[in-house]
Amino acid sequence: MIENQSDNIDNKDVKVSDQDNNVVDQSNEDNESSIKEKEDINAEDLKNTISNNDARLEQLEKEHETLKSQYVRIAADFENFRKRQSRDQDDLKIQLVSKALTAILPIVDNFERARQQLKPESEEAQALHRSYQGLYKQLVEVLKQQGVASMRVVGQQFDPTLHEAVLKEPSNDFNEDFIIEELQRGYHVEGKVLRHALVKVSMGPGKESSQEEEEKDKVEEIIDSEDITSEDN
Repeated sequence: MIENQSDNIDNKDVKVSDQDNNVVDQSNEDNESSIKEKEDINAEDLKNTISNNDARLEQLEKEHETLKSQYVRIAADFENFRKRQSRDQDDLKIQLVSKALTAILPIVDNFERARQQLKPESEEAQALHRSYQGLYKQLVEVLKQQGVASMRVVGQQFDPTLHEAVLKEPSNDFNEDFIIEELQRGYHVEGKVLRHALVKVSMGPGKESSQEEEEKDKVEEIIDSEDITSEDN
């Protein structure tokens, strides 16, 4: 009887042990399942995070390109504005200088005419001549310092942007539309015309015009009237 009870106890222990093993196995399976689920969830979260980061990176790259384009455009606009301002300032400076210099040119013309026409013979006259020629040289030097240069026109082809034709006559020495004589000197400053040169233009070989002398008188009257107007101003 005691043996039977012992067998029963052993059988119960075996059953309990089997139950414990089953519980442990079930627990292990649950843990493995839970770990797998967590890994699946983590993998999905990681995939979503990577996808979101890629989308965000693409958006940031687009914004960067947009800002870069705006910067390049603004920089180009500013550079164009700076150049335009500098050019406008240079033009204004030239206009102001040109206005002042134009008023001085008739004085230079008078000095040149006096040098060509006066032939001092006495010692006193020669001293006076040297004196005003010294003033003339100083005046010319000031004009050079301001960027003023005279035109050399004789033998050049007529250019309406530089010259003003007030006389035309036949010439055996010059082809048609070439300048025969300079009647009033022209000047330019910083590459811009300060005053057009008054010139006589060739008509090519042919008979001289009978009205040449009258036209010369008209030119001299025009030049004299300009000098008088400048002096009055």
